[in-house]
Formats: sequence, structure tokens, C-alpha cells
Amino acid sequence: MKTRHFITVADLTPEGTLALFDEAEALKQRLSRGVHERCLADKSLVMIFEKASSRTRLSFEIGMTQLGGHAVYVGMLDERLGERESVPDAARVVSGYADGVMLRTYAHGTVMEFAKPSSVPVINGRSDYNHPCQALTDLFTIREKLGNLKKIKLAYVGAGNNVARSLAWACYRRGMRFAIASPKGYELGDRLIKKVRNLTPESGGTISKLRDPHKAVRGADVVYTDVWASMGQEDEAAERRKIFRDYQVNARLLDAAGKGALVMHCLPAHRGDEITGDVIDGKQSIVFDQAENRMHLQKGILKMLLG
Repeated sequence: MKTRHFITVADLTPEGTLALFDEAEALKQRLSRGVHERCLADKSLVMIFEKASSRTRLSFEIGMTQLGGHAVYVGMLDERLGERESVPDAARVVSGYADGVMLRTYAHGTVMEFAKPSSVPVINGRSDYNHPCQALTDLFTIREKLGNLKKIKLAYVGAGNNVARSLAWACYRRGMRFAIASPKGYELGDRLIKKVRNLTPESGGTISKLRDPHKAVRGADVVYTDVWASMGQEDEAAERRKIFRDYQVNARLLDAAGKGALVMHCLPAHRGDEITGDVIDGKQSIVFDQAENRMHLQKGILKMLLG
């Protein structure tokens, strides 16, 4: 049987996504009652990090522990994928030891190359092209706060980066309205949008690209943002700060969305750049609920793939 991986949100059917949300919700509720489900007893997850992380490492490692399993951290000082040995060779070795692998890499191609020969499930913890665990956590959190996702409008303010790509795909498949406002040259790719629409034409979802963030957030149920310069783009930070200065999620922009709009950010946040402190700490913010839910959603993924 072909090994099942979780590389993009498209690796789950819409029905499978709902089942995952239900499982994550059940695991979260049981944990709140002090019940630990040891469904991954004696199972091991190898976590390979090409880039630094706090939420990804903690949520996977603690989540694996709560499920009765064990997580092993492998950083860049221990394993430089494609340097000491080829990526396929590393995949064959690691999958001979572990029951699953989580990769947090720079190049998306590294995740794909690793998964191909792996005999155990591979989870994309984040690549430069995709961030599926984050996007599904975000939809899980919105469902938790607002109920049925159908026709919910999510307005994303910022660059069409890995988080935006995964969110656009996830929102469209769930019949949501996804609007993204970006400066010229930083838009979500038309090729991705066409692919998403072609693969799930019956979803009822929409994707729209705008330049004006105030127009994008109008009527939004959720306003979402991310850092202007991601990890690996530090040398562009000063220039991006000038380009994105009109794309800050602040009180004025939130007023354009409406009083009921929720605020999300995948963290870490650069307060005073893409989002102001009063907004991220305000009553409409669900940023830290969103961060906590990374663990619950990923526990659902781990149980689904390794259980």
C-alpha cells in the first residue's frame, strides 16, 4: 500500500478535513478534562528542522508526548539535508527508524524529495511554498469560533506567501470567500488560483485578489496577516517595510471590516509592522487561541497518519 503523507491541504479530501477537525476537537475536549489518549504508545516521530522554530517544535513534540509517543528533534547541526548525504538516502535511513517524519524546510522540493522514498508518513511542518498545518489550524479555529465555515469571508492582508497559498486552497475547498490584498509584485499567483478552482469547481468558494486592503476587509468575518519578511528574507526587511506600510492591520483597517471581525496571525508577530499591539491584544483577536490549536490539530494529523 502506498505510504500516506501530508504535504499540502490537497492531501485531504473535504470530507477528510472535516473528520480531522472533529478528531482534533475531541482530543482538545478530552485534554481539557485531563484525559490523555495514548493511541501512539511506543511510536516515534522524527522532526527535522532546517530553520528555527518554537510553535512547530513545541506543538508537535508535546502533542506527540500527550498521545503516548516520542518525538526526536534533529536540527541543522545534526542533519544538513542534501549535504552529508542525499535527501532520498536520508529518507530511507530515517524511515527505517521512526514511525513518522515531520519536516520544516526552506525548499518545498526537499519535502517532496524526502517523501517519495519514505516508507513512513511524512508531514510538511512548513516549506517556503506551503504551510498546510497552519492553514488547517486556522480553519479549525474559525469553525470553533463561528461554526459552519460555508460562506465565511477571510481577508488576508499581505504577501501571497506560503501561508496565503495554503489558506487560499483550504478556504476555497470549504466553500469560503477568500480575499487577499497585496502590493504590486507580491500577489498570490494566478497559476495557483486556477489550479485550486479546477480541482474543486463545485465547492462554492471564491478567491479574489485586490490591491486596496480596505476593500479586501470590507464585510470580512476574519482579518488575517503575516510578517512582511519571512525567515530567510531578513535582507529584504527594510525594503519590504516601505512597500507594505499601507498593509498594516491596525484599528483603522479593522473598522473597515466591522465590529464582529476576528483577527488572526500565524506568529511570530512583528508588532508595529504588519499588525499593531492594540489589535493583536484586542477583544477581536483570536491569535493565541489559534496558536494553541496548532497542537490540537496536529495531534489529529498524527493520530490519522500514525495511529
